[in-house]
Amino acid sequence: MTDDPLVLGPLLRYVDETSASVWVETRDRAEVSVHAAGRSWSASTFSAHGHHYALVEVAGLEPGSVQTYTVTVAGTEVWPQPGSPYPPSRIATLKPHGELRLAFGSCRTSVPHDADGNKSHGVDAMRAYALHMAFDGSDKWPDMVAFLGDQVYADETSPAMREFIAGRRDIEQPPGEELKDYEEYAHLYKLAWSDPANRWLLSTLPSSMIFDDHDIRDDWNTSHTWREEINATSWWHDRIVGGLGSYWVYQHLGNLSPSTRAEDEVWKQIIAGSQSNEEFDLTAIVDDLAERSDEHPETYRWSFARDIGTTRLVVLDSRAARVLKPDQRSILGPGEMAWLDEQLRGGFNHLLVGTSLPFLLSPGLHQFEAWSEAVATGAWGKRWSRMAERLRQTVDLEHWAAFQEGFVEVAQMVSEVADGKRGPAPGTVTFLSGDVHNSYVAEVSRSGGARILQAVCSPIRNPLPYMVRYATGFSSKNVGRGFGTFLARRARVPDPPFEWKTIRGPWFDNNIATLETRGRALSLRWEAGVVKDGDDDRPELDVVARVEIDV
Repeated sequence: MTDDPLVLGPLLRYVDETSASVWVETRDRAEVSVHAAGRSWSASTFSAHGHHYALVEVAGLEPGSVQTYTVTVAGTEVWPQPGSPYPPSRIATLKPHGELRLAFGSCRTSVPHDADGNKSHGVDAMRAYALHMAFDGSDKWPDMVAFLGDQVYADETSPAMREFIAGRRDIEQPPGEELKDYEEYAHLYKLAWSDPANRWLLSTLPSSMIFDDHDIRDDWNTSHTWREEINATSWWHDRIVGGLGSYWVYQHLGNLSPSTRAEDEVWKQIIAGSQSNEEFDLTAIVDDLAERSDEHPETYRWSFARDIGTTRLVVLDSRAARVLKPDQRSILGPGEMAWLDEQLRGGFNHLLVGTSLPFLLSPGLHQFEAWSEAVATGAWGKRWSRMAERLRQTVDLEHWAAFQEGFVEVAQMVSEVADGKRGPAPGTVTFLSGDVHNSYVAEVSRSGGARILQAVCSPIRNPLPYMVRYATGFSSKNVGRGFGTFLARRARVPDPPFEWKTIRGPWFDNNIATLETRGRALSLRWEAGVVKDGDDDRPELDVVARVEIDV
């Protein structure tokens, strides 16, 4: 058991012009306080599965201000840690009507940052970014970072995680080296967020997060057949309850604005329960939420949206909300689609749509996935249907392209925004995504209106094997597009509602991207950590690619 009253955090989560949310995990029940600019804000801990948490709402700040902060637990200062070489953690509130500087990326495994870890998984781009922010003297920090899936890997565990698992159960029994329950998720988050450089970054850079499949399991909700097979196992119930329950506590809670959080069904119970003298135990409530939202995804929304200056950011759940009936497949259910329809409006300089899965794959891969869905649904008969189902599970053919109904509906929505049919047209409608372990920029072919773009940054730390890189590169070329189109048409898949092409990429480095709005134009930059002179502990940050989007 740790002697430190602060187990994990602080994480600086939602920040707007006048408020900030600071999340922590503590060793014991306690009062947690944040101190900044001569003022203090406090919250009591709540518990889940024997772990203690607090979310401190820091309010009444000045717009566009920057203030350093400290954290106390039960009156003892726990942050910053004694002797820390990092600058003081700070809260930088947003400027009204200002430009946006947004870092984003996805897919980060938690392995050591030594020479062996860098050899097997490459340099952690997030850690290199943190070191650059801390020690290279730049005052142009991002306003926030959006983590677009696979913040943790529940199905591809590190030696440290496997050691923890083996210490509490027989690792030879299902689910083996994969995670089993909430307790193991809690340890996985600790491994993912405890490196000193990354911990400092998360304490000073506001973050938004959304899950993808590896936060739960590879291919999560690929198809009706996949769900039937996984539900038949002896261990899946504990996994999904632990995975979604811990996601609410560690990731989702901090995504919410104070007003949205005040309406959240779980947060309301925490506030009501905190009125007593006892620490509120969230265990049964969060377990019920996880079980219910898995079985009936329409009962809880993981997606969220916010307006930042002249930009609207919409972040989508493209995993839990899927409709998987064999004769009715959509990546978003009816309620989620209606909610998205309300969010996709003009009147902003930029409309950003964060979705862990790329909306626009390379055209060849898009058509191949559309073909696989049609054939798995029966376009070529039962024999081919079974083969296509095995294929899509084996090679992950489960992106937006493999849910044609939802893809077409959203394509029509964003086209209307770009054409000015939903309010004044923005400069761009830009999808921000991860998942595919390569980075690129694609653009829809248009003769007027807003530019419709897809920007992908993946992985932060989990590079593709070289043979898979070659296949990915092939699918992005014209020959790959022709092959995919041929198959899709043979399966009677309608052509997409618009055409697009890859305008930069793909590239395969571990990297993290930064998007900057400049009026109605965009500037995008991808950066990777590079070890120089054998110093694995202090990688430097190098630019991989720059893309300027003029309007």
